Amino acid sequence: MSSVYDSFLKCLSEKTKTPQSQIAKIVFSQSNPSYTSVLRAYIRNARFNKSSTPKPTIIITPLSESHVSAAVLCSKPLDFVFKIRSGGHDYDGLSYISDKPFFILDLSNLRDVSVDIAEQTAWISAGATLGEVYYHIWEKSKVLGFPAGVCPTVGVGGHLSGAGYGNMLRKFGLTADHFIDAKMVDVNGAVLDRKAMGEDLFWAISGGGGGSFGVVLGYKVKLVPVPATVTVFRVEQLMAAGAVDMFHKWQFVGPKTDKNLFMRMLIQPVTRNKVKTIRATVVALYLGKADDVVSLLDKELPELALKKENCTEMTWFQSALWWDNRVNATQTDPKVFLDRNLDSSSPGKRKSDYVETEIPRSGIVSLFNKMIELGKIGLVFNPYGGRMAEIAEDATPFPHRNMLFKIQYSVNWKESSPELEKGYLNQAKVLHSFMTGFVSKNPRGAYLNYRDVDIGVNDHGENSYKEGEVYGRMYFGKNFDRLVKIKTAVDPGNFFRNEQSIPTLPIAKRTGVPEQGTAKRWSGAGGATVVASVLLHVI
Repeated sequence: MSSVYDSFLKCLSEKTKTPQSQIAKIVFSQSNPSYTSVLRAYIRNARFNKSSTPKPTIIITPLSESHVSAAVLCSKPLDFVFKIRSGGHDYDGLSYISDKPFFILDLSNLRDVSVDIAEQTAWISAGATLGEVYYHIWEKSKVLGFPAGVCPTVGVGGHLSGAGYGNMLRKFGLTADHFIDAKMVDVNGAVLDRKAMGEDLFWAISGGGGGSFGVVLGYKVKLVPVPATVTVFRVEQLMAAGAVDMFHKWQFVGPKTDKNLFMRMLIQPVTRNKVKTIRATVVALYLGKADDVVSLLDKELPELALKKENCTEMTWFQSALWWDNRVNATQTDPKVFLDRNLDSSSPGKRKSDYVETEIPRSGIVSLFNKMIELGKIGLVFNPYGGRMAEIAEDATPFPHRNMLFKIQYSVNWKESSPELEKGYLNQAKVLHSFMTGFVSKNPRGAYLNYRDVDIGVNDHGENSYKEGEVYGRMYFGKNFDRLVKIKTAVDPGNFFRNEQSIPTLPIAKRTGVPEQGTAKRWSGAGGATVVASVLLHVI
């Protein structure tokens, strides 16, 4: 493969007008001593950190926009899948795996976060982490925040472009609801801002994922006001002590209560006194004081039995530390959010669902019993309502605004035995199948940023559109059609693709879209193929 490396390096050097010896510092072949550490740094799912996992031929770690443009232009003539990785938290590993020869464009060095307090905005580069975003906001202001995810090592590129969310979504909606501008590199290597890309493409990368359309370099976002004091609490109940009734009632309260309150519900099988049971845990953020949320839930959700001693008042930034399981959040050094925890992960699997109508009490009992029988897999319920329900379903590509709540199926394990792994993955499939009668239908919804290859993959052959429609309608509903038209217009040769990317329209259905002959098509014989994405894989 040295000839591929040499020709790629020569092309990069020419495009960037940089000596080869200098540009070589950002291009890693498999023979480079740093190759393994660069590859492993942002593998966030240990399932894909094995010697048997396919490895990229080359990893490019750009330091500038011009490096990204050159990487796209120099990759296009080569028969290599082009993967884009920001934080590596794509649950099925698709930003760093392919079953075809591939390159990785690793954006982790593009990590600038520039906060403008007067304007209450920030420019955030795709390779920055959420922890870095929160830290840099906190440095400048104690009463501004941003409504993004609770895991600090998640990369901005995938999280924001895929309509990321966090524990302020009922008050402020999704990350994508706060975009002002963006920068991306298109298939022609051009660097585009919102004005240059136009409103259609800007809409597409505001929740449709970046990797189908180009390489997102970053976003300009509007920050949101947060109170000087917020309240957090965690309350647990076991099945024998009211968990069924508490969970049943929570469904009617969580999505409809004061929009300043976000109550995540965790359902987990546990063993107590040698008996298997279910633990239901409410983890909450209230944008206000403890007395107010205790009074509110005393009326609305007495089954929770929330007391003031369960609550802790702190700043919004400290609440972000607390949600990251830092128990003494008020004493924690804020700089911990600058730690990227490189090359650290356990094996796991995630799936998703949406719920439109409350699950009956009998359904909850049967669900709890099923989870006890399976033994390991847990569920995370995230309530919507509030600001979410006020925004039109086609305002961004994210279509699930009017659901009551989203479910994440979650299983992690430590052992690396193939038999155990197969069993845990099967638990996820069995529970997902069990939930069919309780969740959204026609199509059954799924969340793009909980990437799940079980719901369908695309090998980008003759049936690319039909294959793409299967997962595409689950992720995007009616917005899928608009995404396909935009994809066909901006990348007609389908250079930017992955197992679950937005497909192009079949040639026969195109109107006014030039066919681009420069990007070669890869089609997989029986396996999925892939090219660029900020998130995604097939095992």
